[in-house]
Amino acid sequence: MNPLTLDGLRTGAGLEEQLTRRGLHRNAADAKARMLAGAAERLVGEGVGISRRPFACLVPGRIEVLGKHTDYAGGRSLVVAVDRGFCAVATPRQDGRVRVFSTEEARPAEFEIRPDILPPVGHWSNYPMTVARRLARNFAPPLFGADIVLDSDLPRAAGMSSSSALMIAVYSMLAAVNRLDQREEYRSNISSRLDLAGYLATIENGLSFASLDGDRGVGTFGGSEDHTAILFARPGQIVQYSYCPVRFERCIRVQEDLVFAVAQSGIVADKTGGAMDKYNRVSNLARAVVELWREATGRDDPHLAAVLASSADAANRMRGILQASHHPLYMREQLQHRFEQFVEESGVIIPAVPDAITNESLADFGQLADRSQAIGAERLQNQTPETIWLARFARQEGALAASAFGAGFGGSVWALVREADLEPFLSRWSAEYARVFPEAAAKSAFFATRPGPPAFSLDEDADR
Repeated sequence: MNPLTLDGLRTGAGLEEQLTRRGLHRNAADAKARMLAGAAERLVGEGVGISRRPFACLVPGRIEVLGKHTDYAGGRSLVVAVDRGFCAVATPRQDGRVRVFSTEEARPAEFEIRPDILPPVGHWSNYPMTVARRLARNFAPPLFGADIVLDSDLPRAAGMSSSSALMIAVYSMLAAVNRLDQREEYRSNISSRLDLAGYLATIENGLSFASLDGDRGVGTFGGSEDHTAILFARPGQIVQYSYCPVRFERCIRVQEDLVFAVAQSGIVADKTGGAMDKYNRVSNLARAVVELWREATGRDDPHLAAVLASSADAANRMRGILQASHHPLYMREQLQHRFEQFVEESGVIIPAVPDAITNESLADFGQLADRSQAIGAERLQNQTPETIWLARFARQEGALAASAFGAGFGGSVWALVREADLEPFLSRWSAEYARVFPEAAAKSAFFATRPGPPAFSLDEDADR
């Protein structure tokens, strides 16, 4: 196959075929081919020479099928990649300057790759600048910059990991330009794609990874579920991973006539903006439960999953500790609800999902999703009236299963439906939502997706 060129990207020659071969359905492949062509055209329009060698990648968003707030506590989740996401095209520079162009913004984000960058909170440039700052802290100079164009059809702050996908896209381009995987710092800390998922999560949450020092990140205390889903999704399947460290557990085949309908609620849940404190509260509650366990037992278990794995009676011991607790920040009931949600979601509901979603197993799967939705609303208290309504109405209208997903406090709801029923279902779902929640519906979106492929570089495709 011919090497990737800017001119080849601009014309789109062979792109749709490449993307289909990687697991995208035809309509999605056509849309991404047009996005890549537009990104290449934008680079040329910004003065990038047509002869420069480009790098390009696709980074999908994800649906968290089940596993609400389990990953950073060492639990498990079920995830799929959506066929929407980011397309990135970049060309290397000879200096350390980075220009990131968004097709939604007239002006680029411009900055130097330095360890002292101060990203603006609440602006999209926070994400690429945070990536550049972390790389400057973890990898010795020189680091070269890049001109990067990003295009996305993934709804922003809708629970589909748009922020993680953006950061992975920027990381992928800067890593390719600088050949980071050839450096000693990389090879001594990141020996597999699983390690890379863990490292990408720490760029976002600010923690250290092995000997690669952390920093502030983007200000949220999340885990590595999003990054694992984005890197390890499989077309036509739900994947199950557990975390801290990241471990593959199984794949669940989705019957071919089933699709995920998605309702973006229109309630924005920006993890670096207004939803950050709420998101971090749920995370901090899990940490507080572990702190109480450590104080009572003298153990050093790092997270809730480790607490539960410490002995056969750990769950009951933890319940006794919580019953007698007096935490300075959180009420006893809050701590109890957070613990019980994790126990049931990670330890009961997800393991009970069958290995294939077929006609015979759909009823059971629907009930498990209903239970996950209920305890998310009751115990995590991270749902809104809109997401609660969307899940409930979807089930009433014949969805085989449905649940809100993502960090919560807004975001989206998935509903599993038969492809033959999709169009009338989406029409009823969106129309009734507009009637009941007209203000939120004005900012909402309804669409369908199949479980898609993970992030990939077009260079990787060319090398096959």
